[in-house]
Amino acid sequence: MMRSMYSAVSGLKTHQTKMDVIGNNIANVNTVAFKSSSVVFQDVLYQMTSNASGANAATGTGGVNAKQIGLGVTTGATNLSITTSGAAETTGRAFDIRLSDQSTTNFFVVNNGSENLFTRAGSFYVDGAGNLCMTSTGYTVMGWQVDPTTGNIKKDTVSALRVMQTSNLTSAPEATTQANVSGIIDKNDKDVLSDNGLVKTLTFFDNLGYSYTARFAMKSTGTDGKYTVELEKILNSDGTTFYDPETSNVDLSDIFGAKTTNATLGTYSQVQSGYYYDSVNDKFYVGSDATGTEITWKGTAFEDAAGNPYSLKQVYGISDAMVSKIGGGQAKAAIANGTLTISGDVTDYAIDFSTKDGTFTGVGARTSNNKTNSVTLNMSKLGNNPTQFDDITIDFSGLKDADNGGKSTAVMSTGSIDDGVTGKGKKLGAMIGISIDNNGLITGTYDNGNTETLGQIAVAQFANASGLEKVGENCYRTTLNSGEFDGIGVEISADGSSMTSGELEMSNVDLSTEFTQMIITQRGFQANSRIITTSDTLLEELVNLKRECKVRKR
Repeated sequence: MMRSMYSAVSGLKTHQTKMDVIGNNIANVNTVAFKSSSVVFQDVLYQMTSNASGANAATGTGGVNAKQIGLGVTTGATNLSITTSGAAETTGRAFDIRLSDQSTTNFFVVNNGSENLFTRAGSFYVDGAGNLCMTSTGYTVMGWQVDPTTGNIKKDTVSALRVMQTSNLTSAPEATTQANVSGIIDKNDKDVLSDNGLVKTLTFFDNLGYSYTARFAMKSTGTDGKYTVELEKILNSDGTTFYDPETSNVDLSDIFGAKTTNATLGTYSQVQSGYYYDSVNDKFYVGSDATGTEITWKGTAFEDAAGNPYSLKQVYGISDAMVSKIGGGQAKAAIANGTLTISGDVTDYAIDFSTKDGTFTGVGARTSNNKTNSVTLNMSKLGNNPTQFDDITIDFSGLKDADNGGKSTAVMSTGSIDDGVTGKGKKLGAMIGISIDNNGLITGTYDNGNTETLGQIAVAQFANASGLEKVGENCYRTTLNSGEFDGIGVEISADGSSMTSGELEMSNVDLSTEFTQMIITQRGFQANSRIITTSDTLLEELVNLKRECKVRKR
């Protein structure tokens, strides 16, 4: 009698334990990456009332089984449903990461300041020190760092991922090493025909990330398919002059091209309105015919009989730039048969095009017959620091000589003519974003176009993940039955799994299952309660019978 009561009491206690577990599961139905538990019952000791016996050949009787009476139930184990994945919830946050593995045996490694713990709750943020941390606890997320020498991930041991430490907030600048010219040169373009030429600019960077602008002038030579390009000056980013060949002690030929001596800078055969050239007598007059005031060439300007000067700009309409060259001694003027020829030492290149189809054929020194696709801007000659600049190779093969309605479309840009990226040069970059790929690789994006690896999230894998110990706060601790963490970790892809940024793994609690178990547990509890009351009734009846027997004996 008492055995049934004790068994029922043990049933009550065990079903209460199961109800506790069910209640905890339901309470955590919306907890990120929560893994449900279940209770396993087991029976306890048995009272042996009769031992088993074997068959008796002499009497011809068979064996008899032992007679055992159970003494109740106890909690055998609480199973952790860790290999069942919860549903995916999209958040759109870069630092929300879901471990996409079928067996759910991969875990993020986090550190609480004293030990490594493990979690599948991938809701992270970056704290004030730049550390990647768990949102709910502030525990630092562990992973592998970048080798500063090679720039590769060093997978020797896990440590706190400082993805936004000071050194990661900027990306190193790069000096420009390649540039290109593309588009159309039209020989009828008034700028191409002018003394100043068609001016194009090229903005480039030094090794410190400072920007500069070089001004180039492309001019017609008067011969079909041939143009010149020269470097006028280089400006700082604020518009001030960094290099001017007219005033610098560095010769232009050291920077751009080979010097050509006594090169023709321009020829002018048509005098301006208000002046007249008598080709028969080789004389010049002020006016529209030979009845005007005669003027004569004096080597630098014209004069009349009274000694009044008349400049080349007045008579031939040459530009201020050319006047400046003559006045500064960089050029000289000569007049023969009414034609003004201005010559001087120049540093420029000749661009040649096919007269058949206008395609580019080469660029090089004026006198060279072996022209190539490119020229070099020898920037290492400039600046106080010889390592401040890298030389810039300028590719002209993207140019074409063609009729475009008198409008040239030529442009200069940094970068290789093949991809527009190689050798482009970059300013000092500021971080504008962070992304995490499917393998846990953390990459920073910068406003100069650079992307840099900042670290990699490592995971821990356990042969018996169910053996981990829950410690609260969505974290687990290793046990003897789960296996120890080696302190190194593995890539998530080691078992074919991956990480998904912008998603979280939710609880794997199945409410329908939990409610079903709750009903079964409730009925079990009620049944055990009934056994207690029934046993009590039987015991009461037994006591009453004993009393009646005593009364009758008297």
